[in-house]
Amino acid sequence: MNGPAMLSLLSAAAPVAAATEPPAYLQFLPLVAMAGVFYFLILRPQMRRQKDHQTKLSALQKGDQVVTAGGLLAKVIKVDENTVDLELAPNVRVKAVKSTIGDIVPPGGAAAAND
Repeated sequence: MNGPAMLSLLSAAAPVAAATEPPAYLQFLPLVAMAGVFYFLILRPQMRRQKDHQTKLSALQKGDQVVTAGGLLAKVIKVDENTVDLELAPNVRVKAVKSTIGDIVPPGGAAAAND
């Protein structure tokens, strides 16, 4: 084939390739889907846990048994706005930042794992 015939063949094929190309918004569809999965599987449950934790901390009162973030079991002696006084053992008291309280232990302790 000579040069002009080849050129006309290539120019005739170019519009066909452009017509079969998908729309531009379809290229962003996987990114939007990944963002949705990220939100519903990671961010939303984390925000729910954080909100539940804040609710527990606001309901904290004197006499509650708590577990600190360090894993210590303690009894709440006094609750302030940002701190709590905890009794770790008889006559062993510490002051802790309220946000470091990990969980509130129900009265009677936690149920055994095999019950």
